[in-house]
Amino acid sequence: MHALRQEILPPSGAEFATSLRLTPSALGELHIPPNATTRHELAARVLCNVVIARSSLLRIFELREEPVSLQIDDERERKKALKGAEAVEGEVEMDEHGEGFVNIAKSTGRSIDVTVRTVTKFYLVREHRLHGIVTGMEGVKTISTLEDRLDRLLVSFRDAKIALLEWSSAVHDLVTVSIHTYERAPQLMSLDSTLFRAQLRVDPLSRCSALSLPKDALAILPFYQTQAELDVMDQDQTQTRDVPYAPSFILDLPAAVEQNIRNIIDFVFLPGFNKPTIAVLFQTQQTWTGRLKEFKDTARLVIFTLDIVTQSYPIITSVQGLPHDCFSVLACAASLGGVVILTSNSIIYVDQSSRRVILPVNGWPARISDFPLPPIPLEHNDRNLELEGCRATFVDDKTIFIILRDGTVYPVDIVIDGKIVSKLTMGAALAQTTIPTVVRRITGSHVFIGSTIGPSVLLNAAHMEEEVEEDEEMNAPTTVVQMDIDYDDDDDIYGDSNKITEPTTNNYTNGKAAKKTRTVIKLSLCDSLPSYGPIADITFSLARNGERPVPELVAATGSGPLGGFTLFQRDLPIRTKRKLHAIGGARGMWSLPIRQPVKAGGITYEHAVDPYHAENDTLILSTDVNPSPGLSRIATRAAKTDISITTRIQGTTIGAASFFQRTAILHVVTNAIRVLEPGMVSESTALDETLIRRLALDGTERQIIKDMDGNMPRPKIRACSISDPFVLIVREDDSIGLFIGETERGKIRRKDMSPMGDKTSRYLAGCFYIDSTGLFERSLHSTAPINGATTTLQAAVNPGSSGQSLILIRPQGVMEIWSLPKLALVFSTSMLSTLQNVLTDSHDLPALSLVQDPPRKPQDLDIEQILLAPLGESSPQPHLFIFLRSGQLTIYEALAGGQGIDPSTTIRASLDIKFVKILSKAFEIQRPEEGEKGILAEHKRVLRMFIPFVTSPSPGTTYAGVFFTGDRPSWILSTNKCGVKLYPSGHNLVHAFTPCSLWESKGDFLLYSEEVRGPENLLFRF
Repeated sequence: MHALRQEILPPSGAEFATSLRLTPSALGELHIPPNATTRHELAARVLCNVVIARSSLLRIFELREEPVSLQIDDERERKKALKGAEAVEGEVEMDEHGEGFVNIAKSTGRSIDVTVRTVTKFYLVREHRLHGIVTGMEGVKTISTLEDRLDRLLVSFRDAKIALLEWSSAVHDLVTVSIHTYERAPQLMSLDSTLFRAQLRVDPLSRCSALSLPKDALAILPFYQTQAELDVMDQDQTQTRDVPYAPSFILDLPAAVEQNIRNIIDFVFLPGFNKPTIAVLFQTQQTWTGRLKEFKDTARLVIFTLDIVTQSYPIITSVQGLPHDCFSVLACAASLGGVVILTSNSIIYVDQSSRRVILPVNGWPARISDFPLPPIPLEHNDRNLELEGCRATFVDDKTIFIILRDGTVYPVDIVIDGKIVSKLTMGAALAQTTIPTVVRRITGSHVFIGSTIGPSVLLNAAHMEEEVEEDEEMNAPTTVVQMDIDYDDDDDIYGDSNKITEPTTNNYTNGKAAKKTRTVIKLSLCDSLPSYGPIADITFSLARNGERPVPELVAATGSGPLGGFTLFQRDLPIRTKRKLHAIGGARGMWSLPIRQPVKAGGITYEHAVDPYHAENDTLILSTDVNPSPGLSRIATRAAKTDISITTRIQGTTIGAASFFQRTAILHVVTNAIRVLEPGMVSESTALDETLIRRLALDGTERQIIKDMDGNMPRPKIRACSISDPFVLIVREDDSIGLFIGETERGKIRRKDMSPMGDKTSRYLAGCFYIDSTGLFERSLHSTAPINGATTTLQAAVNPGSSGQSLILIRPQGVMEIWSLPKLALVFSTSMLSTLQNVLTDSHDLPALSLVQDPPRKPQDLDIEQILLAPLGESSPQPHLFIFLRSGQLTIYEALAGGQGIDPSTTIRASLDIKFVKILSKAFEIQRPEEGEKGILAEHKRVLRMFIPFVTSPSPGTTYAGVFFTGDRPSWILSTNKCGVKLYPSGHNLVHAFTPCSLWESKGDFLLYSEEVRGPENLLFRF
């Protein structure tokens, strides 16, 4: 089989956009993580969903309103800590009399109006591939909306098709409700039908939709909105949901409405009518600039009502003599009525009585049209705008934003005198934004400007009250731009505490006349979606990623003010800071934060921990298989950037982690589990008077548990997972061992695994997971609490450990999730080995995986590695990472199940979650011959492991990701506006990887690659 086409880069930009309530999250507030602050709880919510499309790619976003993330330095923190600690009236009595109390009876404090300032951001929910090129997209309400309060998505395609889609919580994706095709209609039989560009419009009340077809026709698809419309009151209610629409039909406009309707330019549904009403802009006699002497003002407008039941279409308004360069029509609000028509040189308002008001934007209307023009003020005589390629939208009932093709934003106000529009006024240019392709008003104050040339932006047009001086005219500009917001200023965030609002009576304040106020629109930038735009040309270049030469693609992208060069790189760019060949680490590296007692001047004390900063790593533990039977090293930071090896331990390390709240090292080797003392830290002063702390760790064992079965040694430990206070080991015969730490004793012990079945059960892989997002806690259904108090002090010292779980894989492909510390089975599925799209709980009891005779041989569908870890940017979500022995890598996202399980009907506790597949990729891998053993085979063995990390490449930016080691090393990352992506690291083979903050940088990593033959200290090069 040969691939004829492979998409390397997805379509860029937004050609179509719409806003609706598509997902259940748009109906209520967000789930607040357990570690969220009070400020976050007050403001986090989803405003709506924004769906954008380009080509065949559709992206669904949540528009979230969140509190401002304040970047505050230590000095500001100290000021806040001291705020309110000043002496108040009566407090001095404690110091003068020494009575040990504070008299605050006479103290007075300030009452501060605390308001939370919020920002609006995009968050990607799902990417969806469509089988066709999108030509239109709208949100609609069907009769099913009355049940679930969710909107549906209507999408039109280039081959004259309409698809009605809805959100399915079961698969966490869009599913098709119906497909309506018109490709065999008579209007599409002409040879030039492929050149026609269809337009999709929807009635404001979702009573029907219209798709423009060639030969001046519309395909009408009616939607049922009430049960009465169905006329099937005696039928089953379920049939109503399955058929939310009436039979569609094709409306031939010249034959059914007006015989002169030809060459349709644009059409739109109008709000405020009892029946669907359409305004059609057309040009019966086409003309151009060279024929204006013969044909001028050839555009016409017809407004007619669509009576679907009686198949009648009476005309309400008919307007002739419009300029020939009309290209778009906008529907006005129901309170205003009428439409606004855009031409290349003017803006025209037309009401239902055919009255027309024009606003010329240059000097051409008087030359190319006989349309009567109003007197132009002197200050506007030099206005010379070109409206070709512009986009427009209403930001309120009387204000329009015109975005020119270069991105310049102009406000246009509709001035009303009584109940009649008297004139249109255009203000000065507000700002220059992206080159527009689509403009949509998505909420009451937010405007989305989508672009296929560059980034798409979200603007906030908020209405504000502004005081007006007596000598200032009320018709001054009503739109202003809010340039910068200083979120670090307390008065900006919480309001001016000294500001006092005085009461007013009859427009008088303390005997003085109150100032007049008017409403203005403040325009500000909220968020943007990156895009590189169209590629005009492309060429190869050679660059260096670290020390390796790598090919790159340099493309000429964008156009006009957004034109430039875009660099496409195959590998994630990194920069090498230092090389650490001395510590080795070909079989593994672990950078650990350990808290140690400090010894200075003969006095031992506990090193203080800064509560505002996470602890940095203090040591690196590395291991190699050569010389046999292996060697492990413990290294610490020396002066400046040097590193010193303090301890050497014979044997190969399988895993290591900080334990007992970072006061000890849990060390797993091939035949034992050890607890190492942290050692002492000695402080000294360097020549430059900087304080240097050196860790003196001599490898002292606090405890060792040899992996023995009585007096007989067990098979070697091949893998482990450590999550304080639990330890899981997996042996070469696929048996497991589980241990738990006792914080009060500082030692570990074996944990009873009898709830899991026979102790000889076999498992292929396993890992721990800490529920930092609260998803497991919210989704657990049980008749009795299974996450009760643990027998150790871990839950009291570290509250996050109460949400720990153990994930295990049995040889037959069954994945089980066990709740800790009581080892209760809460989730089981057998669909993981076949990589189904959705994994849910089967409610089965623990599966049997006993010893087989002869021993079971590895199979291609065996799960070799598994990891459940958070992935994302500002709000990481749990993701399940699977790697099969065949080379298939698959990533699932963990989501709430929504099945509504009744605990009384199940035989065990159940975790009501689902895992939805979001990424899958097949690697071609080579494996050594079966049965090959020995030192050389162990040296050649490739470790393919998922290693989670949290990094901060720049201030205010934090990513939770996963690195995949082995012969296909890759970074797995996810951002707020982009889905889960897998980026090659650029190395041929990576043996070991670990995040490292030993040099006080949260963006550093240690990586042992085949090319360098030693550890490298790396960081992202963003």
